[in-house]
Amino acid sequence: MDTKHRCIIIGGSHAAAQLAPMLRQRGWAGSISLISNEYYLPYHRPPLSKEYLVGKKSLEQIFIRSPEVYRKSNISITLGVTATSIDRGNKQLILNDGASLNYDKLVFTTGARVRKLDIPGVNLKGVFYLRNLSNAQQIKPFTGSDKRAVIIGGGYIGLETAAALRKRGMQVTVLEALPSILQRISAPQVADFFIRTHREEGVKIVANEQAKAITGKKSVVSVKGQSGTEYPADIVIIGIGIIPNTELAAEAGLHIDNGIKVDEYARTNDANILAAGDCTSHYNPIYQRQLRLESVQNAQDQASVVANTLCGNLKPYTALPWFWSDQYNLKLQIAGLSHGYTDVVIRGDIKGSRSFSAFYLQESKLLAVDTVNSPQEFLLGKRLILQGKPLDAEQLANKDITLKSLLDN
Repeated sequence: MDTKHRCIIIGGSHAAAQLAPMLRQRGWAGSISLISNEYYLPYHRPPLSKEYLVGKKSLEQIFIRSPEVYRKSNISITLGVTATSIDRGNKQLILNDGASLNYDKLVFTTGARVRKLDIPGVNLKGVFYLRNLSNAQQIKPFTGSDKRAVIIGGGYIGLETAAALRKRGMQVTVLEALPSILQRISAPQVADFFIRTHREEGVKIVANEQAKAITGKKSVVSVKGQSGTEYPADIVIIGIGIIPNTELAAEAGLHIDNGIKVDEYARTNDANILAAGDCTSHYNPIYQRQLRLESVQNAQDQASVVANTLCGNLKPYTALPWFWSDQYNLKLQIAGLSHGYTDVVIRGDIKGSRSFSAFYLQESKLLAVDTVNSPQEFLLGKRLILQGKPLDAEQLANKDITLKSLLDN
């Protein structure tokens, strides 16, 4: 690779932190620049709603790479600046400080931002979203054993935050507008398990309750639900999903399809511009449809694909999606995507224990598996999905029949 070539990475996300040193390791000899609108080196986001929020990890402990790694790889990092436009014809990136940077290759790792809630009172003191480090730092002073928290949104971020705040001794209420938590992403049996677990830990979960207003004069006092009930609060945390950061790409004429559309080699419709992570949309050969994934693993996998592509070693993206969530003493691991399932098979005591597996079938095809405190079944479930062999639901439910024997038969 020509040492004069310049690669610029836009965004300080997980994908960016993986890609920058990976590029160097795989043979990129030119310059590498990472541009981020945050004031911190790229950091792990999952701990924001867990270890960092409760003070178990410091800022330095959640950095994905240490400053030394970037220095040794001769990677230039510019923090606190925003890319405002792209001149594709002249291959220039324009920044909000007036700088104009030439590039040979450009990579979007711009991630996603929180979806905002539009109800009265969202601007009161004590109302927060939890997506980045600044959010977590602002939330910390509002936590404590004598405080009450209301979380709007019963997805995994909301539940992880509920668990973290409960560990700090706070009174926690979760409001979910749909009939149950996790309704869009999990089977009812799995949702019921998490409802039971959170209630056992002292969290109040209220489904079918849409937040209509946040009350208070200067600071939050309560959240008023559509039922008319008011839920007292010293702090409100809103977690109702995220939106991919695609505006800059769209303005530059790149194709957008619920994310920056990339091919199997992470390339956009401009041969000199690639993308990785939460901001991207790609065709998944396993599920044979266009997907946008919000996961650390996808960010890592796509970063690897980008590094290979830029270094002239084309390897397609073929990874099976997988995710995880930590709540209390629970380790939830999810392999695959359950959309379109027709049957759910449970292995283990989902109603009385804290360990089980849920297998999502479409007829006899295994689409996905959710496991809680069952790492072995998670690994074997991943292999079963990739194997693609028809499975019998009765055999799958029978704990006397091992998953390994189903793989080997």
